[in-house]
Amino acid sequence: MIWFSIISSSPGTQGHVSASQADELTSSRKAAPTAVLLDPTGVVGRMYGATNTPHMYVVDKTGILVYAGAIDDRPTTRRGDVPSAQNYVREALQSVAAGQPVKTPHTRAYGCTVKYS
Repeated sequence: MIWFSIISSSPGTQGHVSASQADELTSSRKAAPTAVLLDPTGVVGRMYGATNTPHMYVVDKTGILVYAGAIDDRPTTRRGDVPSAQNYVREALQSVAAGQPVKTPHTRAYGCTVKYS
């Protein structure tokens, strides 16, 4: 599996970070993406139609987009809500790994809006 984290916020807006800040955030959050792509002009974010942070996408090994939307069904910051949330991304990844179609291929992303240039 390959995990890309893409930061599409433009310079001077909420969410924009330098490469070193992105590395610090990744480390402090104990995240483990394969790579972090800085997309300050928003080319990649717009290509996928990203509207919020986070906006999650699952692409299968043939390059087909099989899921787009929220991480889960709980638009909250309360950690206690996470265990009972329906995790759409996990379900999509499990379906792809099993060679099955994704049951919920699209949901509405939630979070801060992407600040494009």
